[in-house]
Parts: sequence; structure tokens; C-alpha cells
Amino acid sequence: MKREMAVIGAGSWGTALAILLAKKGMEVKLWVYEEEVCSQIVKARENIRYLPGVIIPDNVKPSQIVGEVIKDADATVLAVPSKFVREMAKQIAPFIPDGHMIINVAKGLETGTLLRLSQVIEQEIPQAKIAVLSGPSHAEEVGRDIPTAVVCASSSRADAELVQDIFMAPKFRVYTNPDVIGVEMGGALKNIIALGAGLSDGLGYGDNSKAALLTRGITEISRLGQAMGASPLTFAGLSGIGDLI
Repeated sequence: MKREMAVIGAGSWGTALAILLAKKGMEVKLWVYEEEVCSQIVKARENIRYLPGVIIPDNVKPSQIVGEVIKDADATVLAVPSKFVREMAKQIAPFIPDGHMIINVAKGLETGTLLRLSQVIEQEIPQAKIAVLSGPSHAEEVGRDIPTAVVCASSSRADAELVQDIFMAPKFRVYTNPDVIGVEMGGALKNIIALGAGLSDGLGYGDNSKAALLTRGITEISRLGQAMGASPLTFAGLSGIGDLI
């Protein structure tokens, strides 16, 4: 049966994933916040602002009406920046039926509460199933079909394998992991070490310094993750050292 997918958020990552799903033959409805971007996609089949130079297939249907996008979808990809996840979850909650799959692809923690994003979604949409897709995945590279590997985390193996089946493509490999805490924390905390790596480059330090920073940084990330209940092995994978690299 042909899948219908909803993608909430037409930034670079949401657009790239919509293109990926469309290339697999799915009907994709893409919720777009900005009227200008929505119009560009309709007329030029390109998201000039966020993912220039990548053609968007005709089976990606942009819309600014969130209920219309989610209606009849088999699953929903939540692709808004982390600071907007709670607000967007509240907005889509009335349209989400019991047992509907929501796949969060944003990385980070909620400011103030320090909740993981899956916890935020669970608070606002308790009737949904929730999975997390994370890993080393620049949107512009996925949009250009550059080989990429990511990880899907869910407390349910069946749900993780469903998401794996939805996204798996010849140049987009999806692994599964039951460690939701580890996958989310790896994706969020690696940004701190990555900023440090940029500072190291700016100061003119070499590979020795950056290697030390990355190696000790992933150790700190792992220790904090384990204290929160994550598996240390997760941080040796795609959402840990992979995303940090």
C-alpha cells in the first residue's frame, strides 16, 4: 500500500526528508510556515531559502494548513527547530489520532525545563507513538543523495523498525536503537563540543588539540548520558561520536 506522509516544517532538514520520502514513491504533504517559501515550492519546485539547488518532486505537496497536511497521513515527521517543538506539538495535537506515529528529527533540549524533545511531545500529544531520528546528517547532503546513515530510536522495537522501513533508501541507511535517552542526548550535547572544536580551529590549534577535545568530549557526554539512564554504547554510535565528527 502506498504510504502518505506528513512533514511539519519546511526548513532545510524537513525539505530534504520530504524529498527523500517522495523519491521512494510516497505522497508527502509538507507544512510550510512562510507564505513566500510555500509559493516558491509550488511555482519553482525548489526551496530557495533553505535548500537551494535541489529540485522538489511533484508528489511533495506544500500547504500552510496544518490540519490538511496531517489528514490521512500514515505518520508525521516533526521537523521544526527545537525551540518551537512544544508550540508546534500543541498546534498539531487536535489532529493526531490515537496511535499515530510522530517522528521527531530536531536535536536539542527544551530551554528552561531541560526536557528531551520526545518528552515534550509526549506531554502535549499523549495519544501518539513517538520515535526519534538522529545522527550525522547535513540536509544539503541528503538532498543531493550523498550517502548518509542515521539511527531511529524508540522504546518499541516494532515502531523503530516501522520508521526504519519508511526512511530506508539506497543512499540513506537507517539503524535502530531502543535507547531513546542516549540518542537524544548524543544529538543535543554534541553541539557543545562542536562549538569547542570551532574555537580550537579559530585559535589556530591543530589536529592534536581537536582530537583530544573530541575524545574527552564524547567521554563527558557519555558520563552525563549514563547518569540519565542511557547506554554507554549509544555514544560510540551514529548519534554520539558519529554526529560529533
